[in-house]
Amino acid sequence: MALALRTVGLEKLYPMRRGPGVRALRGVSVELESGSTLGIVGESGCGKSTLARLLVGLERPSAGSIELFDEEIVSLRRRELARSLQLVFQDPYSSLDPRLTAATAIGEVLAVHDLAGRGHERESRIDELLGMVALAPRFAGFYPHELSGGQAQRVAIARALAVEPRALVLDEPTSALDVSVRAEVINLLVRLQDELSLSYVFISHDLATVRHVADVIDVMYLGLVVESGQYDDVLGAALHPYTRALAAAVPVPDPTHGARRRVQLAGEAVPAPGSAAVTSGCPYRPRCPLAEAECALSRPELVEIRPGHRVACHVAKRDASVPAAEQA
Repeated sequence: MALALRTVGLEKLYPMRRGPGVRALRGVSVELESGSTLGIVGESGCGKSTLARLLVGLERPSAGSIELFDEEIVSLRRRELARSLQLVFQDPYSSLDPRLTAATAIGEVLAVHDLAGRGHERESRIDELLGMVALAPRFAGFYPHELSGGQAQRVAIARALAVEPRALVLDEPTSALDVSVRAEVINLLVRLQDELSLSYVFISHDLATVRHVADVIDVMYLGLVVESGQYDDVLGAALHPYTRALAAAVPVPDPTHGARRRVQLAGEAVPAPGSAAVTSGCPYRPRCPLAEAECALSRPELVEIRPGHRVACHVAKRDASVPAAEQA
């Protein structure tokens, strides 16, 4: 299948007046197949939102490359990039202008890109876009403060769809919504993907949400992809200890389930994302219960352990090379 998006060795360094700066991304390589969904998961500060901003051209990478439908995005004009790839932000109230009605916000996009003409033709297109996100035409005259969280996010999605993009980057699109509304927005995104053949990069820290939309999941930690593969492989048979910790943290709606497995932190200090505390070896080492001497010497590379399942972990790589009989 053709690739909608690919990054190779993507890095982002935010310089500081003093010190080495903050390395938000440390060589991230991801791939998104056309018509599918790539889920990016990880704790806050791991570099998910930075990756989103680089993908849509809001910021330039310090190193590495980004290809969108086989074209380097640096060779695309800003308008060409916007026509192919759109970003849906986490908080719709922050991304929508409070002074503009839904119709005006969507209409400005159509005007900038010379779409849908003027007058009645543009109004019809706005009503059509609102209908695509399950909003009645009457919402066209509503301001953001007059909309619920779910309705505001639907307007933001309709605005992103106005340019008829081929791919969407969804940065925590449901985290600012009530639990009861999240399912509606997720179902809407799934329906739009089927109807419009869209490709999604779905960024979230909510694994329960990602499982419903993602075909492939990349787990990020401190600006690195530490595990990648199909959902059932990554979270059902996790190889990296950090992925196991994430999976263990997912709430189970069963009061008789008993105590959840807890991952013990090793070491006295847990470095923050971008911190220079870990200058060599595996960045997860200070928190890892499986850390060995080799983990302090070299940073593990992301390698394929099982078909389509990659992991960056010295211990997982070693265990995978040992026959099952010997492990037993």
